[in-house]
Amino acid sequence: MTAGPTSHRYISQRLKLHYVDWGNQDAPPLLLVHGGKDHCRSWDWAADVLSKDWHVIAPDLRGHGDSDWSPSGEYNTFSFVYDLAQLIHQLKLAPVTIVAHSMGGNVAIRYTGLYPDKVRKLVAIEGLGLSPQALAERDAVPRNQRLRDWIEQKRSAAARVPRRYGSLKEAYQRMKSENSFLSDEQARHLTIHGASQNEDGTFSWKFDNYLNMWSGIDIPQAEIEALWGAITCPTLLLYGKDSWASNPAEDGRIKHFNSASVKLYDNAGHWLHHDQFDRFIADLNEFL
Repeated sequence: MTAGPTSHRYISQRLKLHYVDWGNQDAPPLLLVHGGKDHCRSWDWAADVLSKDWHVIAPDLRGHGDSDWSPSGEYNTFSFVYDLAQLIHQLKLAPVTIVAHSMGGNVAIRYTGLYPDKVRKLVAIEGLGLSPQALAERDAVPRNQRLRDWIEQKRSAAARVPRRYGSLKEAYQRMKSENSFLSDEQARHLTIHGASQNEDGTFSWKFDNYLNMWSGIDIPQAEIEALWGAITCPTLLLYGKDSWASNPAEDGRIKHFNSASVKLYDNAGHWLHHDQFDRFIADLNEFL
């Protein structure tokens, strides 16, 4: 692996947000956007390979990694979209290529639908959000009740304190237990960059506890699907066969895209870019 990236900050909605830059600034820009409760250094293995041909930048989304937490504890999807738009605008990256995972994929897809001329190519790893079945179950609950539930969840989240681990090894063991496909090396790396030491010597994950709950407010699903249909660049949607995420080629969501294809990965879960790294890089290089 190379010497690694340099660390930088930018401002979005009064928050100081962090990103890393892997250099090679004369190459075309490539954004790597992590998923929920993750961090920018989760991309290190991919960035190390891709930075030979690309100017790779990986942000820590608000509430994650070394970026500020939202003072209100609210993390609606379009706040993340705004932050991504600000990063691309401030660094003058457009037209940019984006590779994004999970929640980051959801954010990147919406940004691309809003600004189709600013994205060259898009790769989203399990980034479409709730499946049609999960949406139907959610929508079966009246909106007023869902909003009341959201208020109660926020109130409960306010009483929670970040879990403390007695050592990095203990945090590493938690990482391994939650992500069975990870190798020991991957789990150690993700733990080292994903946890910080508290004043009493214990360790806690860097992400904000309020990220454990969905925002209670979003635009209607039909408008989200309209954003998918507004995307004009080549789009690749990746899914792990062993993941909980629903395959859009089977559940019908692919019909909302004009230029998207889906690839499935055997022996891979939700973090397929870790689980099947070599195939992921090969597919990425071929697509990009």
